[in-house]
Amino acid sequence: MTDLRKFAAQIRREELKEFKELGFGHVGGSLSITDTIAALYGEIMHYDPKNPSWDKRDRLVCSKGHAGPAIYATLALKGFFPMEWLMTLNKPATRLPSHCDRNLTPGIDMTTGSLGQGASTAAGLALALKYDKSDSRVYLIMGDGECNEGQVWEMALFAAHKQLGNLIAFVDYNHKQLDGTTDEIMNMGDIGAKFESFGWYVQTIDGSDPDKVVASVRIAQKEQGNKPAMIVLNTIKGAGVPAVEAIEFNHHIVLSAEVADEAIAALDKVIGGF
Repeated sequence: MTDLRKFAAQIRREELKEFKELGFGHVGGSLSITDTIAALYGEIMHYDPKNPSWDKRDRLVCSKGHAGPAIYATLALKGFFPMEWLMTLNKPATRLPSHCDRNLTPGIDMTTGSLGQGASTAAGLALALKYDKSDSRVYLIMGDGECNEGQVWEMALFAAHKQLGNLIAFVDYNHKQLDGTTDEIMNMGDIGAKFESFGWYVQTIDGSDPDKVVASVRIAQKEQGNKPAMIVLNTIKGAGVPAVEAIEFNHHIVLSAEVADEAIAALDKVIGGF
């Protein structure tokens, strides 16, 4: 499935163009979930770019809403809105704000940004779909630092109690949060074991390989039954762009045109190699 790796590289290229135009942004955490986004929109999720509100679509809630630029790049590549919109990221009158907003951006299913809240709304969506006897699924992306929030664990209890077998969540375990490592700020221990103890079906995988993400989702769909599923993604903050990976605190950074151009050129070579 090399097409997914190519798609991930294309998403990264468009993310960097967004950040280059703006000059700064939540670069590290956007890049670290790119392979998962490529897997979801490249093979897993059911959706219709021409009808973003299609009632049979799967829903994505990116609870770490500051990673919106990765979602925007993907939606543009898939035809939800013109590619030119990407150059308006977080500018006045934009349809692409810094954090995801369902009222502004076609294809965004839930407004997110206040960490922890997206987890609850994703569970609510999954419960509503279950009541409607819908075959649609909800996919939820959370940050590892976000799991410091008590609301995440309230959701974990709720989702297991309500037997939300239509919910598959991911934790972007890149080991960094806003101002330090997750171990320094609040050591979460074994995140997967915690969710398993709450009644979830859990896997831990290499989150830098979109093919492995697809395989893990297929396993979850087959094995989770009435349990919500959690896939812990071992990732690198800034993944796919060595210059960003090398920055110790890369949650929100200034990105020079020179660094962006070098990274875009490197990704062009990767894309051309497929």
